[in-house]
Amino acid sequence: MEKELNGKLLKIPQHVAIILDGNGRWAKKHFMPRNVGHSQGAKAVEQICEDAWDIGIKYLTVYAFSTENWSRPEKEVSALMKLLRRYLRDCIERTSKNNMRVRIIGEKSRLAEDIRAAIDELEEVSSVNTGLNFTIALNYGSRDEIVRAVRSIVRDSEDGLLSADDITEDLISRRLDTKDIPDPDLLIRTSGEQRLSNWLLWQMAYTEFYFTDILWPDFNKEQLIRAVEYYNTRERRFGGVK
Repeated sequence: MEKELNGKLLKIPQHVAIILDGNGRWAKKHFMPRNVGHSQGAKAVEQICEDAWDIGIKYLTVYAFSTENWSRPEKEVSALMKLLRRYLRDCIERTSKNNMRVRIIGEKSRLAEDIRAAIDELEEVSSVNTGLNFTIALNYGSRDEIVRAVRSIVRDSEDGLLSADDITEDLISRRLDTKDIPDPDLLIRTSGEQRLSNWLLWQMAYTEFYFTDILWPDFNKEQLIRAVEYYNTRERRFGGVK
């Protein structure tokens, strides 16, 4: 779809993925504990969901906690899990208010039982909503996701449900956590880092990348529109020639 933003007619990406980077550095910059940075980052997520839908984005996916983040100091991980519990609880009310559907991707078995229960409730309650499709990656690692997909295919093959000729790109895509979600059109990473960090490696084969030095808690609607403006400068050929 196209929409006029800041006086320009722009093609709006259907699916935007964001690596939420810079919460800790934001806190350090403001002489605050890292936990405050994470709290401010969560508030920025709430606002950017509204902003994304307002400008016409249909799918928004954020990288909230990776499989590698468990290696952070125990105190910080504990604080992140406490923040996650509160966010999931508040998100149930917010999804109903904003007509937003929420999905959680990643390996959920390592998460605490009460967090898994909150995820199940949130996904069920929001499944009927028809607004923004919001996906949160928790305990997610793309290599882990691909390994889990391959294991499921091998099990079906051993049970005689699949042959080698049945294994296609489409089959693999349907075994990934994102099976019901289109691949991202645009990736945004904040805080100046320029790497994927083991995120959506399969899904981002033809995604456009936008990197900004803005720290995540400072990322706002105007920054999002700038990313969409950059997206409009790209010629998406998907390996072909125009």
